[in-house]
Amino acid sequence: MALQKNNLQLLWIQQNKLEIMSGVNIMILWINGSFGVGKTETANELNKKIGNSFVYDPEMAGEFIWGNSPVGISRKGDFQDIPMWRDFNYQMLSYINNNYTGTIIVPMTIVRKEYYNQIIGRLINDGIPVKHFILLADKPTILSRLKKRGEEDNCWAAQQIDKCLITFAKDITDVIINTTGISIDEVATLILKKSNIN
Repeated sequence: MALQKNNLQLLWIQQNKLEIMSGVNIMILWINGSFGVGKTETANELNKKIGNSFVYDPEMAGEFIWGNSPVGISRKGDFQDIPMWRDFNYQMLSYINNNYTGTIIVPMTIVRKEYYNQIIGRLINDGIPVKHFILLADKPTILSRLKKRGEEDNCWAAQQIDKCLITFAKDITDVIINTTGISIDEVATLILKKSNIN
């Protein structure tokens, strides 16, 4: 009975948001891709171009968990491996979607299919519109972009490039945007077009 009531409440919220804000783009734009490929810059550009939009940064949840943990477990490994991080971001994005009339832009690398299912997959299963984009570039281009932002040649982000490129070729696939040789503005414009956002 409680589950049925919750489902009816969610349906009522979604229907009323669409009726009240007709013409407003209500969705989540998830910008995935290798570390250093340009996700955050693209998200910020989209935020400028889309009225009623908000950039949500899942990394801040990881920083919160690490910043409020004892020394022995703080900054140990990858915070994406902490189940609480994945569940919190799912819950937070669901909360924002149900209470905010606009577009939520999420720049975040997800390379494990299990983690994709636990966050993006759950949101989709809840009936929340999610447009998932993967920004790609060749390895030399990504390394060049990392260098421009002040990273060392063998930094952690650079070490993840091969794993990311393999994952996006076979495990996590969706709308691919090849960013090699095009500007952030052009990448954002392509995402708007593919999302049917004017």
